[in-house]
Amino acid sequence: MLMRTDPFRELDRLAQHLVGPGTWSRPSPMPMDAYREGDEYVVAFDVPGVSADAIDIDVERNMLTVKAERRPVAKPDDVQMELAERPLGVFSRQITLADTLDTEHIQADYDAGVLTLRIPIAERAKPRKISVGVGTGRKEISG
Repeated sequence: MLMRTDPFRELDRLAQHLVGPGTWSRPSPMPMDAYREGDEYVVAFDVPGVSADAIDIDVERNMLTVKAERRPVAKPDDVQMELAERPLGVFSRQITLADTLDTEHIQADYDAGVLTLRIPIAERAKPRKISVGVGTGRKEISG
């Protein structure tokens, strides 16, 4: 079995733990996947434990910004927390989109802690066939 290790991921996790939860002015990063599927780009963000109303998606020109806030769950007074590893606070990710994407028709779905954005490729960016015309004959240049 092949195991892939990333020492910087553990260092980043430790730094995030020491610094504390993200705030609106200094949000924590959120993991994402991005890929092309047919005539659209798909971007999936991991935001488990976040309610759909705590997710904010903005597009300004070609900059896509996704912010989500995981809020603490109210617990009764007699509950004593033994271990708390799930981070709370604000998470954010910004992506610069290519001009070839249609930012007017982005679709967003949220299911099982994964926010999925589908961004269609603009019609002007899709490949198209150009027919070649045949001339009617030779033309002379006279001078």
